[in-house]
Amino acid sequence: DLNKKIITIPAGGEERVDWCIKVLKEGEAVIRMKALTDEESDAMEMRFPVYVHGILKTESFSGVVRRNKKKAKIKITVPEERRIDESRLEIRYSPSLAAAMVDALPYLAEYPYGCTEQTLNRFLPAVMTQKILKDMNLDLAAIKEKRTNLNAQEIGDDVERAKQWKRWQHNPVFDEKELSEMLNAGVKRLENMQLSDGGWGWFSGWGERSTPHTTAYVVHGLQTARKYGVGVNENMINRGVQWLKNYQVKETTKIKNAASKTDPWKEYADNLDAFIYMVLADANIHNKQMDEYIYRDRNHLSVYAKAMYGLALHKQNQTAKRDMLINNIEQYLVRDKENQTAYLNLQNGGYWWYWYGSEYEAQAYYLKLLAATNPKSDDAAGLVKYLLNNRKNSTYWNSTRDTAICIEAMADYLKASGEDKPDMTVEIYLDGKKKTEEHITSDNLFTFDNKFILTGKEVTGGKHKIEIRRKGTGPVYFNAYLTYFSLEDFITKAGLEIKVNRKYYKLIKADKKIKVAGAHGQALDQKVEKYVRQPIQNGDELNSGDLVEIELVIESKNDYEYIIFEDIKASGFEPVDVRSGYNGNSLGAYMELRDEKVCFFVQRLMRGKHSISYRMRAEIPGKFSALPTKAYAMYAPELKANSDEIKINIKD
Repeated sequence: DLNKKIITIPAGGEERVDWCIKVLKEGEAVIRMKALTDEESDAMEMRFPVYVHGILKTESFSGVVRRNKKKAKIKITVPEERRIDESRLEIRYSPSLAAAMVDALPYLAEYPYGCTEQTLNRFLPAVMTQKILKDMNLDLAAIKEKRTNLNAQEIGDDVERAKQWKRWQHNPVFDEKELSEMLNAGVKRLENMQLSDGGWGWFSGWGERSTPHTTAYVVHGLQTARKYGVGVNENMINRGVQWLKNYQVKETTKIKNAASKTDPWKEYADNLDAFIYMVLADANIHNKQMDEYIYRDRNHLSVYAKAMYGLALHKQNQTAKRDMLINNIEQYLVRDKENQTAYLNLQNGGYWWYWYGSEYEAQAYYLKLLAATNPKSDDAAGLVKYLLNNRKNSTYWNSTRDTAICIEAMADYLKASGEDKPDMTVEIYLDGKKKTEEHITSDNLFTFDNKFILTGKEVTGGKHKIEIRRKGTGPVYFNAYLTYFSLEDFITKAGLEIKVNRKYYKLIKADKKIKVAGAHGQALDQKVEKYVRQPIQNGDELNSGDLVEIELVIESKNDYEYIIFEDIKASGFEPVDVRSGYNGNSLGAYMELRDEKVCFFVQRLMRGKHSISYRMRAEIPGKFSALPTKAYAMYAPELKANSDEIKINIKD
């Protein structure tokens, strides 16, 4: 009987008995131990949870059918070792990502405060969007209640997603009467807020003074509103333009005086000069001297201001100088082929609180520049996708201002690229067989069924080829999500927008001393705790008692909120820390210790690479699997990732 061992224990002594067992299936293991003698006996029973060797895994894919192509394909592999009933393949597609900007409008319309900038931002983005939708001959009332989620990356329950769009009371873009009332009230308020000198201040109340940035912002907004058909008091715009023109002359004189250090003077043309130059260029005013100074000093400008200046040069047909500005900006451009995004890696450092330090506004103005110069480029489409992926709660960005500017940029792109007038048939093929097709025009852009789903037995094991084909004109953006409960041995990593790479290290104590000051100022050697990290590979062996550090290396393509990382521990390990809570890790994450895993709750995960680590101790001898680390977002079901699993041997 392999379960029975006969031992002899001396009086007052102890004896250790080991049994090696093999896990056969998941469930609850009941371990019953008996110690039987002729006189005294004892017994003990313990219950242990036994978890299945497997995880619910999602593989994510992203692609696009470019304008000059007719189809795109994805290759997937469905493992045979899986729970068939928990298999799901979901494909989402969209002819226009930029049109998803309508979801942000209710946030602006119902913002509760009324400074100059927010007054303008309440109505202008809605005016632009409504004009585009009306030019598409859409029935605004018909699409008010039912809208397709045009961001093909987002999955999940459509009703729950719709709650995000509709959590404010109204979207004014679908109600002409409401928008007209909001527009008239906003323009009237801006007219009343204009100061006697023609400029605007923050609130323009008693004692307010005109400021160049606010005045430029309002004049640009009124110019844009006029371009989209809004009747604006021309005298109001002209007075604002004159204030900016006078300011520009004064600043030009200051720069000119720099050579002789005549008071007042400034050394370089700055970001505000570039902004005002763009606004005045839209009013057909060209200050040649300031133009020369800004171009000369372009290396002192932020990327944000470079894009503004580039727009002005484009309007003035100064193509050589414009192209130089575009080349300067593209030095910061990062193209991600894996998910077809593009963004400017700005690293604004200590300037983020200035208007020209806002990353999303800078990205948006670069998009405006591309919409004016190269709207059908892959970079323009990639920038739209990047901006959409970085919205809060899939609706708006950080503030009323950057949300308004992003909508303005997407409106420019939508018209210039032709995505506002789709006319195509999208077909989905699986292994050469057509599974579904959808005809999309401007009439059903917000109501067509943009998804194809297979579940359970419909998702067969093996290798498959998915093709997205398009008949007609325009791009097709798509994402595919393959979800299954993997029972494979070995489980490999997966992830698209978020990636997790888990690393194990054996900590080897090092003899380390540092110099400290003694009681009389003398130098003394003091021993400190120091470890050297030795990488542990899959299948490596440890001794019971070894100290191990587990590091999660996390890569995020975008800025995300409320992300959870669950690191499943191998049974033979126990954490060194015994208390959950905030422990000062680099992500500011809350760490929660559980029997089977260690969880990290990250409130804000910024774009880029991050690292978070904790320590475990190898204890129980045996061969163990640490199932993959899982990452997922609390409010965005499409964001899922996992690491590789790792197998570790622990010997006594």
